[in-house]
Amino acid sequence: MAVEAEVLHELHRLRARMPQLTGALAASVDGLVLAQDMPDVQPEGLAALTAAALGVGSRMVDLAARGEFRELLVRGADGYLATYAAGPNAVLTLLADDRANVGRLHLEGRRSGARIAELVAAARFTADRPAVADGEPAAPPARERLLGALPIRIPPQSRRER
Repeated sequence: MAVEAEVLHELHRLRARMPQLTGALAASVDGLVLAQDMPDVQPEGLAALTAAALGVGSRMVDLAARGEFRELLVRGADGYLATYAAGPNAVLTLLADDRANVGRLHLEGRRSGARIAELVAAARFTADRPAVADGEPAAPPARERLLGALPIRIPPQSRRER
């Protein structure tokens, strides 16, 4: 499954967990849409503005010596717009109505942001691997092959072995 489809699945799961969300968008830090579940909102424009907000937020926390950018919350008269860092390459933006529990919004947004970061990182890792002649990714390094060959579960000993 392509990373975009996996990210979209995560956005659908997030919206199912929190019905007060009215939209969810995952974008690259450059402002390109990775996946979106946003009826009635132009996702490309919001992705571009999210990237700009990420830049401003990053500069603000840097200037104030507060570490890396994590999240940004904007409250409007009709609800919330929350932006969460999703690793170094992506950002998650959520729209919620004014009845949303902000603590729950942060909990779910942070959780989904971490999951999206994992998905994007895994896709980048696979894309960065050199391809062999038939177009398949090259074999993993020896350590990964060795660890991948280990059994997931060790079978119980039989009575004769005791």
